[in-house]
Amino acid sequence: MPLPDDDHTGSRIREQRRLARLTQRELADRIPYSLSLLNQVECGARPATPGFVAAVAHALRVDASKLTGPPAVTALPADRLLALVAPIREALDRFDLGPNPDLADIRPEPVLVTEADALCQQVRATHLRAAAKALPALIVELTHLVWTAPSTAGWRALSSAYRTAHDVALKLDHPDLARVALDRMGWAAGRASDACIEAVQRYKRATLWRSATSTPLITSGQALLAGLTSREALAVTGQLHLGLATVAAKAEDATAVESHLAAAREMADRVGGEAADVHWLSFGRVNVRLHELGTAIVLNDFDRALGQARSIKLPASTLTSRRARYLVDRALVEMEAGSAKTSLRYLAEARKVAPEQTRHLPGTRATIRGLVHMSRRAPDSLGGMALWVGM
Repeated sequence: MPLPDDDHTGSRIREQRRLARLTQRELADRIPYSLSLLNQVECGARPATPGFVAAVAHALRVDASKLTGPPAVTALPADRLLALVAPIREALDRFDLGPNPDLADIRPEPVLVTEADALCQQVRATHLRAAAKALPALIVELTHLVWTAPSTAGWRALSSAYRTAHDVALKLDHPDLARVALDRMGWAAGRASDACIEAVQRYKRATLWRSATSTPLITSGQALLAGLTSREALAVTGQLHLGLATVAAKAEDATAVESHLAAAREMADRVGGEAADVHWLSFGRVNVRLHELGTAIVLNDFDRALGQARSIKLPASTLTSRRARYLVDRALVEMEAGSAKTSLRYLAEARKVAPEQTRHLPGTRATIRGLVHMSRRAPDSLGGMALWVGM
């Protein structure tokens, strides 16, 4: 079932009415407007006046902003979100200020390096708030370290911390802060003289904003790794091919998608097994299959995507973030196939596995919206899911 492409006040009224388990007639009986007008507003034939919106909002017991949109995607209250994000922003701003005179003592370099890796792992386990709270202090200490006792290990750890800041900011719906973090990552990676880290940074830049520069960014990362045959370099190169496949899917270039997926499969065979330990990219055969599914969805090839989704068996070692993404993709393709109950079951499983990540994934909202449009009266479980994501 294709998703509706309308996104106007009338369509949001229809969604909220169905979530309230009301028919058009039942809602019309609760407002001082006719059934005919309600029907025309919902299908977009007539505009919704402020008075009409206010009456419907009152009848449905929702805030009028839910009907006039766009719907909020940030689940945390604004003050709590700011409390997480503001310290990260402040820590990123210290990058070129030299040694921090307010730091009387810092932990030894090996301890800081270990914590940088641990925070990256926390994000992959979708423990976003815990990582966000610990990240500013780590960045401040590592920044002081590289200014007072620079070393390759220190610069690599700082690059990793900046990369984690990007991941946290992006998952908390702060793309501008994520871009700042990537700029800092590039600054530190250059000083670490680590081609793999620099290539990962360019990959992240390319996937943050889909634009005409995405392909040149990723191919420049591949150029940095040309001739390198280490397991680390092969894994990063393979991940770059997966990035190019995603960019090609956005451009509806199915031939390029398959070409890059084939190259990624070859790299996965050369790496052998799953390289989860390489920059937390989780590159390997399973990741390639997940990207095959993701690109089929982007290309709207849902028959193919459904077959792929149903054939994927995730190993127990799959990172939580990858597992949640697969479950949301599976929910989306099951919804497109008309299997509403199955779709909702996978969405509920994704919420259980990684609630913070699932709430922010675009596929979650797309699936819920599609399920609402499939239902004359949304079941309570779907209504609860919609409320959870802010619909």
